[in-house]
Amino acid sequence: MSKQEILASIKASEGRVLISEVIGTVQPLLYNISNAELAAAFGADLLLLNMFDPEHPVFHGLPETAPTEIIREIKRLTGRLIGVNLEPVDEATSNLPLGRRASVSIARQVREMGADLIVLTGNPGTAVSKAGILNAISSISQELGADLIIAAGKMHAAGVWRESGEGIITPEDVLAFAAAGCDLILMPAPGTVPGLTLEYVRSLVKLAHDRGVLVITTIGTSQEGADAETIRQLALQCKMAGADLHHLGDAGYPGIAVPENIMTYSIAIRGRRHTYSRMARSINR
Repeated sequence: MSKQEILASIKASEGRVLISEVIGTVQPLLYNISNAELAAAFGADLLLLNMFDPEHPVFHGLPETAPTEIIREIKRLTGRLIGVNLEPVDEATSNLPLGRRASVSIARQVREMGADLIVLTGNPGTAVSKAGILNAISSISQELGADLIIAAGKMHAAGVWRESGEGIITPEDVLAFAAAGCDLILMPAPGTVPGLTLEYVRSLVKLAHDRGVLVITTIGTSQEGADAETIRQLALQCKMAGADLHHLGDAGYPGIAVPENIMTYSIAIRGRRHTYSRMARSINR
């Protein structure tokens, strides 16, 4: 599928696309089965690789695979779209590995490895700022925007305390990200960070949609490890806010959301029929 075909299919799903963020550098939950495969088995439509370094690619639990073929191998095993997190850190002060930093060259590299999209965001304590994200959108969009889906935003403050609460995402940020070439804007799910109410997130989603940009609501606050009822509430609030894609983070257990919560979230936004179909359908069909 081309970039435009993927975006069109997301729009057509009417808020029923589920993203599961996974880490491959930690011991997988099932030892010899990767976290990516486990998340796919419980209903994820898109797998987002966090802490993936294309300069030194590692993903535990896969069959023996050439490092440059890791993303394509995950796609072969799961049949899912693959995204990679890149972090627009301050290069002068950050000790983040070069392969995890947001740049045109690294974005091109993960695209050549098979990624369908990149997510410009920040892990806890990385001090990724919205200004850094905006600069990365602009530079990467100019070079790769015709072929690569670009998502951007913050799931939490990422260590920048002036950008906490409602400061994580503002109407001005939505307009700036959209104008810079962002295809998908990330924002925290209502109820995941202090101050982000359903009404506030809904107003931002509407603004993004008015600019022709889709929205991902994110659970990046370890609530992917909460009880099932909390997951249902968060899922329905994101649905009411108008989310096009729903994201579950990687910290339910180390490296993956609680698998049952992936299924619980899926059932909440699209019911058992669609969830079980996603879980059961062979990738050979």
